[in-house]
Amino acid sequence: MPTLATLCHIVKDDKLLLQRKSKGLFGGGKWNGVGGKLEAGETPEECVKREVYEETGLRVSNLRLNGVLHFYFGERHEADWIVFVFSTETFEGSPKPSVEGALRWFPVEGIPYQEMWQDDRHWLPLLLRGERFKGYFYFDEEGGELLDFNLESGL
Repeated sequence: MPTLATLCHIVKDDKLLLQRKSKGLFGGGKWNGVGGKLEAGETPEECVKREVYEETGLRVSNLRLNGVLHFYFGERHEADWIVFVFSTETFEGSPKPSVEGALRWFPVEGIPYQEMWQDDRHWLPLLLRGERFKGYFYFDEEGGELLDFNLESGL
């Protein structure tokens, strides 16, 4: 059964808030949106609000579900992860780093794709344009190399 998770991309004044995951965590050392795994009985929207608050101290609202991503690692026939990807421009508070990782605002024209998961460069521009999407991404067993993908947008 796949792990269900969320990601939130917070945009303000043409800048995107990203988190560099701490070493030792899944995705450690990579910049990513803020999020995490759904808990039992939790909806994706409840999860993303909780995760963003726990990891940044921000209270987000007016969330938009931009897409759903399916991730496969190795020779799997079922997704290892299904991730609900949200965005928002509405939040309260000031970002504060946590044990999950450091936070930084990046200009949308200067996103560090070379320091992110390889799939991000394919779908993140769609999110920033306000498009909806669905994606299937196939990585090697360790998640270090994107082998193939299928991405649909304009949904």
